[in-house]
Amino acid sequence: MDLLTLFRAADDTITPTGSTGQLILAALVGMAVIVVLITVAKLHPFLSLTIGSLVTGAVATQAPAQTIEQFSKGVGDTVAGVGMLIALGAMFGKLLADSGGADQIVDTIVGRSSQRTLPWAMAGIGALIGLPMFFEIGLVLLMPVIFLVSRRSGLSLLSIGIPALAGLSAMHGFVPPHPGPLAAIATVDADLGITLGLGILVAIPVIVVSGPLFARFPATWVDVPAPELFESDRETRDRRPAFGITVATVLLPVVLMMGKAVADIFAAEGNVVRQALDFIGTPLVALLLATLVAMFTLGRGGGMSNKELGDTISSSLPPIAGILLIVAAGGGFKQTLVGTGIADLIGDAIQDSGISVLLLAWLVAVVIRLATGSATVATITAATIMAPLTTGMGTGEVSLLVLAIGAGSVFFSHVNDAGFWLVKEYFGLTVGQTIKSWSAMETVISVSGLGVVMLLSVFV
Repeated sequence: MDLLTLFRAADDTITPTGSTGQLILAALVGMAVIVVLITVAKLHPFLSLTIGSLVTGAVATQAPAQTIEQFSKGVGDTVAGVGMLIALGAMFGKLLADSGGADQIVDTIVGRSSQRTLPWAMAGIGALIGLPMFFEIGLVLLMPVIFLVSRRSGLSLLSIGIPALAGLSAMHGFVPPHPGPLAAIATVDADLGITLGLGILVAIPVIVVSGPLFARFPATWVDVPAPELFESDRETRDRRPAFGITVATVLLPVVLMMGKAVADIFAAEGNVVRQALDFIGTPLVALLLATLVAMFTLGRGGGMSNKELGDTISSSLPPIAGILLIVAAGGGFKQTLVGTGIADLIGDAIQDSGISVLLLAWLVAVVIRLATGSATVATITAATIMAPLTTGMGTGEVSLLVLAIGAGSVFFSHVNDAGFWLVKEYFGLTVGQTIKSWSAMETVISVSGLGVVMLLSVFV
């Protein structure tokens, strides 16, 4: 059994714990409690999701012991199926940063770009760095480059920064192994390889539209100089891994997981090649192999000692503790909805509404994103609500559902989103300027992402 399928409920038949009215009320109260605790009480999403799950079970008249059992099962299954992937992704990204591999990618691409093509190059850098790295880490890594390129090229700070941010954000919203897409894939039991391939297919036009093309507008609306930061303080390594080796290492897990998806489609069962690809293309194995390879190609290639490698791996885990807890609690909330029968009830109601499943998935994610400010919380909650509808859907359709949710999860970042303040402070913007640039860019990513997903749904 694939690790991600562990996130599914163990039983196909769920006995509702209360009447239809009670279950609807339980769902509304539970989600309202989560939103209020995060937005008003400023409580950590992990605690908010945990409390919301307990409240949902109570209103649905489920026995307290059963609610705790269901919630704990969801947390455990999520950590087993998704938590390990997030941890391996964090290790891989930290190796890329500490070895100087990320700097090598950035400097090589920027060095070969003309002033006219620099915004496009920055979009490519943002996407490539964003493939294995969490958004916040990628942003911190790229800020010195954005400032330096803007100062030396004479181009507007936002004409350089927006394309890079678009690349980072699109990868964060659409492409595993980022936490949101991984959690959504697990929740709706989507095929990771196919979702990865379709996610990249969606991300490319979205980055073009929201990056180099859209950047012309905020560059006109918001005229700010590049802050005098990182000019001489940027740390560099005397030795870096080669550009080609670095790019190949970054793409290795992607190739392995997509290879498995292709083999599952075109190769016969029992075929030796398919069996091999099924093993090495399993997300856990693919990321584990990529991390081990990176320790040699990036670590040794960057001149890192055994101690430095050990320190890098160790330091990669503490920053993701909060993310792991949020994702795990989201899994617990999902299991609570399933165990009470609420998930099936919501699924039946949505199915009878006549609204496009993809559009509805996007709208649900948008509402939760606007309310909580967290793309990860929006993704997990929306995937939980939409999961019952995947019964009978094709593999490609389920993957597109994940991507529609991902598109909705990045809609209009504003003052309740930590990323909003991170961008504001780094770029030296006012709140209004941040809304005109960063928030507008996130909205373009969300809407154009939905558009591409809807277009692909015609063919998938």
